[in-house]
Amino acid sequence: MNQMNVAMYYNNHDVRIEQQPIPEISDDEILIKIMASGICGSDVMEWYRIKKAPIVLGHEIAGIVEKKGKDVTSFDIGDRVVATHHVPCNTCRYCLHQQHTLCHTLHNTKFYPGGFAEYVRIPSINVDRGTLKMPDELSFEEATFIEPLACVIRGFRQIPAHLGRSIAILGSGVAGLLNIKLARAMGAGVIFATDITPSRLEQAKQAGADVTIHAKKDVPDIIRKNNHGRGADIVILCAGSIPAFEQALDSIEPGGTLLLFAPSKPKENIPIDLFELWNKQITIVSTYAGAERDLLEAMELLQSKLITVADFISHRLPLEKAQQGFSLVAEAQDSLKVILFPHGVP
Repeated sequence: MNQMNVAMYYNNHDVRIEQQPIPEISDDEILIKIMASGICGSDVMEWYRIKKAPIVLGHEIAGIVEKKGKDVTSFDIGDRVVATHHVPCNTCRYCLHQQHTLCHTLHNTKFYPGGFAEYVRIPSINVDRGTLKMPDELSFEEATFIEPLACVIRGFRQIPAHLGRSIAILGSGVAGLLNIKLARAMGAGVIFATDITPSRLEQAKQAGADVTIHAKKDVPDIIRKNNHGRGADIVILCAGSIPAFEQALDSIEPGGTLLLFAPSKPKENIPIDLFELWNKQITIVSTYAGAERDLLEAMELLQSKLITVADFISHRLPLEKAQQGFSLVAEAQDSLKVILFPHGVP
């Protein structure tokens, strides 16, 4: 049998199960049998994805080495592994300045065809610096969180020392919840969390938020009332909307930092009071993806149980129900992390 099922993305409401040949591998590549693949919030950013449709998406993967090329020495058939689709060159000026996620190579690497498939071919460069053996303590579904947690860890490198500092996280989807758990694990002070969905606010509280706020309320005022009259030292924007950005700026204490974690649509502009920004000495930073160190630290945090993620999994679906999974994530109502299992739900 040389055919496999894939979930082909045409748009958020048109994800079809199609067949493709199982990828052939070269001497320096491996073939992974995908056991679990998480649907990321970025997978349903239709304005971004539809430009490349039809396409097999999926980058939060965990599986088993099915085949290996004769020149591959670091992995064996049967190894339990995770792999990331984007990897840096480690030699360009960005990488040498520890800015790996600006690397042109990182933005142009991927595995084939995508994680929402029964099998994935891992190119040589991804085998070398983007594939990790899974510890026995992690299940395949838990391991799908290594990549998104690595992105969160990368973001935390952009903000000042957070020990004891107040943090507001705007948006309590999976990314927001991982930010909350990491902030708590790293010794943050009071943690605020917002969302428009009551169930997600409840999840934020369970994840470690001290104060949860409905995003339609006066968030900056509530933060100050619960933070000794001060704004948040650090605000992490996990909702890519203009109102959330405005709310974020209004919630920061003078001298504070705003981390842009979630992107907005291109060409969305917002007027900013530059005097206010200058006068309050606010720092605005952004983050994208993760690199090798971030992936390794994410795996270690999950292995040690300093961060747990099983409570974030709301739906476990076979690959054949990929459309249902995409709809759940796009609607962002009664779901958190949706995981697809190409070889059957365990």
